[in-house]
Amino acid sequence: MILFVRKHPLAIIGVLAVLCIGTIIIVGLSKKTVDQVAPTPVVPTKTPDAQMLPVHAIIGKSVEGRNIESYTYGNGKTHLLFVGGIHGGYEWNSVLLAYKFIDYLKENPTVIPKNLSIAIIPSANPDGVFRVTGKSGRFTESDVTTTSLPDGAGRFNARNVDINRNFDCKWKPKSTWKTNIVSAGTHAFSEPEAVAVRNFVATFSPAAAIFWHSKSNAVYASECESGILPVTLDIMNAYSVASGYKAIKSFDAYEISGDAEGWLASINVPAITVELKTHETIEWENNLAGFNALLNYFKKY
Repeated sequence: MILFVRKHPLAIIGVLAVLCIGTIIIVGLSKKTVDQVAPTPVVPTKTPDAQMLPVHAIIGKSVEGRNIESYTYGNGKTHLLFVGGIHGGYEWNSVLLAYKFIDYLKENPTVIPKNLSIAIIPSANPDGVFRVTGKSGRFTESDVTTTSLPDGAGRFNARNVDINRNFDCKWKPKSTWKTNIVSAGTHAFSEPEAVAVRNFVATFSPAAAIFWHSKSNAVYASECESGILPVTLDIMNAYSVASGYKAIKSFDAYEISGDAEGWLASINVPAITVELKTHETIEWENNLAGFNALLNYFKKY
């Protein structure tokens, strides 16, 4: 072998070259094969936008222990609060309207501008609702029984207090509703339903609040002892023009004390009262138009 190498060195070099080239080709083919069968990279699934996820909370309990709930949509820094049913079963259609908006936002979360969060308290007086529906929690129109009940049935809480006279704006122990003298509680925020709304406002810090009532067919501005806030007039007019409800600056049919909207005005939160036309209808298209007008107004915030 040694003798062959000495006599034929070029032959040996040629053999080695062939072996090297073959090795390179084999390695290259092997790499190509591996690259061809490599799995396709997995694209991570996008997590849902936080704006798409509603937040449900129990914010308090009624006198009889029923839940007072809130539903919040969106994650913007500007907060809007909508409240139904503060007069309970007497204004049960305001509760149904609130639940209609809850369903609407659940199905159409992207209608909320990125800078907004929307909170809805559908039933601020669940004991009053129970008086005319026999239901705790959500109900339907077929559950309502008012024909055999006296006028105003379900308006008050289980201690016979008018919740919308129990807030800290010119509060006094006796207030009025139409020609009736009504209890406003033992002191401002003596009732757990009013406390639940107060505490939620403190946590949520709304830029404005809208309360659905019935049946004056109007939108009212709020005030306490320092006049009407400028933004209150803006949102009253925006809701009125869009919905078709008449805009009224001041409620003067009879004296009111301790109302939630007035209390909000006293802590510099613009608030309006939206009064539906009847006690039986939700006037969805009117209120959806008003709702959208407010979303457009607060887009700039």
